[in-house]
Amino acid sequence: QVQVVESGGGLVQPGGSLRLSCAASGSIFSVMGWYRQAPGKQRELVASITRAGSTNCAESVKGRFTISRDNANNTVYLQMNSLKPEDTAVYYCNAKRLFTGSDYWGRGTLVTVSS
Repeated sequence: QVQVVESGGGLVQPGGSLRLSCAASGSIFSVMGWYRQAPGKQRELVASITRAGSTNCAESVKGRFTISRDNANNTVYLQMNSLKPEDTAVYYCNAKRLFTGSDYWGRGTLVTVSS
């Protein structure tokens, strides 16, 4: 049974940093990534990373967020620096199963950037 569990959200002041973690279990995953959904908005891709380490990042977070991955532990991280109020959202981890391409989602972790 596949499980995807996020951790690391919370309240941070503008300009601050947070690190999100996501542990996936029950399979091997090709692409893992982070999406976010702000109130009243659609879910959007923040960043993704392949098993080989190739990354894709939204323009709005380039230079501020860094995605990394530990294949041995099926874990993906999102280091978020220079946070802005507009980064406030629920952040969801996504894991795409190798070979089948099936998507698995975590329940989300709330990030609030506010003074």
